[in-house]
Amino acid sequence: MPKIDDQARTKLESFLTSQGLRQTKQREVVIEAAFATDEHFSAEDLLRRVRKIDRTVSRATVYRSLALLVESGLLREVDLGREQTYYDPNFLEKPQHNHLICKDCDRVVEFEDEHIALLEDCITRRLGFRPATKSIRIEANCEELARMGTCRNRK
Repeated sequence: MPKIDDQARTKLESFLTSQGLRQTKQREVVIEAAFATDEHFSAEDLLRRVRKIDRTVSRATVYRSLALLVESGLLREVDLGREQTYYDPNFLEKPQHNHLICKDCDRVVEFEDEHIALLEDCITRRLGFRPATKSIRIEANCEELARMGTCRNRK
């Protein structure tokens, strides 16, 4: 489970200072909730988690804090094809990971593959680019559902 480490906390504090902002108690609660999971989450998911810790934290504080965490480079926005923005707390630990999304049960599986990283590098160099960020999202159908007629991950 990701936890914000000292290096990341220092990076965030430097970023907030550079923006003329300070670390507030409510912002700290948002950060605690955001990094208390290794699951992808939406802003509304995070708001529910935050309110379990401190009911006084506003929706606006959660949204502003998310924007700051993304801008500081501590969280990454990901498109999981669900028509809303999700946030990924895992990319600090695994910056090269990709996402496989089951179209049947909505399960998200993170994966890394050295062959994909090599292929991406070859493609971008051949075309005269140097990647700043990358994201691979593969949508697939559940083999368990096709084979068994049911899937344990289906909601």
